[in-house]
Amino acid sequence: MPTTKFLGSALLCALLGLALSPDALAQRQTERSRQKVSAEKQRAGIQQKLAAIKREISRTEDQKEDAADTLAESEAAISDANRALRDLAGEQAETNTRLQDIAAEQERLAQTIVNQKKQLSRMLREHYVAGNEDRIKLLLSGDNPNRIARDMQLMGYVSQAQARLLGSLRDNLAQVDANRDKVENAQQELEEIAQEQRDQKALLEKEKARRAALLQTLSSRLADQRKQADRLQRDEQRMSGLVDRLTRLIREQAEAEQRRQAALAAAKAKAEAEAKERALARAKAAAEKAERERIAREEARKNGTKPVTKPEPLPEPEPPKVAEQPKPADTKPTAPPPPEVTLAPAAPAGAFASLRGRLGAPVSGAVAARFGSRRGDGPTWKGMFIKAAEGAEVRAVAQGRVVYSDWMRGFGNLIIIDHGGEYLSIYGNNQSLLKRAGDMVRPGEAIASAGNTGGNEESGLYFELRHRGKAFDPASWVKF
Repeated sequence: MPTTKFLGSALLCALLGLALSPDALAQRQTERSRQKVSAEKQRAGIQQKLAAIKREISRTEDQKEDAADTLAESEAAISDANRALRDLAGEQAETNTRLQDIAAEQERLAQTIVNQKKQLSRMLREHYVAGNEDRIKLLLSGDNPNRIARDMQLMGYVSQAQARLLGSLRDNLAQVDANRDKVENAQQELEEIAQEQRDQKALLEKEKARRAALLQTLSSRLADQRKQADRLQRDEQRMSGLVDRLTRLIREQAEAEQRRQAALAAAKAKAEAEAKERALARAKAAAEKAERERIAREEARKNGTKPVTKPEPLPEPEPPKVAEQPKPADTKPTAPPPPEVTLAPAAPAGAFASLRGRLGAPVSGAVAARFGSRRGDGPTWKGMFIKAAEGAEVRAVAQGRVVYSDWMRGFGNLIIIDHGGEYLSIYGNNQSLLKRAGDMVRPGEAIASAGNTGGNEESGLYFELRHRGKAFDPASWVKF
């Protein structure tokens, strides 16, 4: 029996020894890192476009100093840190779930391998007990040929079963090694996430302390500026300018997409028409050929001679393609075009309008200011202010795509969603922005957390609805 065990162990080691070197594991980049790099590249174009819009707004407005501007950097940093922590928590939960699935699969494979090893050991033992008789000995035994043939066939079946068992065992061991790699990769990702969480928490605490100190220093100046009607008027103009530019950009992209689709449809129709013409021409030529052959056979039958087949004319050559003229050598290479910024809505036109009166409230709280009411001595409210606890979840009222997610003077951390049909929903004074420009959102999905950024006195949410750039009363659309 020791000989059998040794034989089985040696055979398994020779056939199934699969391992990865530690250096290869150390140099491997996690899948999470690669995905993050790709996502950041895709967002770069959107941020570049929105930054240009912000610069244009800043150039066209009065650059009078606002106390809230001093808080801008700190409030934006707090928003980024909170969003990063929320994203990291989601990644951590997904990675832990993946680890649990891999562990369950690993346990199943381990049990399967144990059973396969027992089966292989039993087969080797039976082979050893049988005297290790091979086919040559069996053929030279002088036994009954029928019995020899039957035994040879049985030995063939046994060999095939052994080969299948070894192949399955080899595959399972390879899967074990693959799962081990997945576990190590997931553990590395968890370590990355944990370190990023520690860094973000430290940054968040630092920025919160900085903002508290700034608020204490600027409290009197903020109180004075909140009473200035001209400041409120500038805030309103700034918002209108941003919405107009975003609307124009979205409209231009929609028109460009329509032109592109029309061009594709025209090209497809032209190709189909040309293909149909070619098919008709081939069918006509085949019919003419068949008719000529029939006439030739008929004449040959009448004359008693063999039919003469004329060689088919060669197909007409396709017109030569005109090669592109090379650019002059002294032409300077042009810079690659910037990445296309997709701000098109995630919902078809008319979908948002059909939801009138059925939209969910963006945040839970009491309405403190309604559309059209007077803001002290300043202009009227273009939206609604809803009191809410700091950190309360702000939710998207409908499906759409985020087209703006950044800090803006007068509105703090601001997020704007395009719902199609030139309808926009606007959420201001947030503590944190949980979505980035370009992100798709579903109805009721958390997009921000309520706060008092932008120099606002109370914690809550400033909410607007706009159509074609013009604000309208949300009360008849949203169930508050």
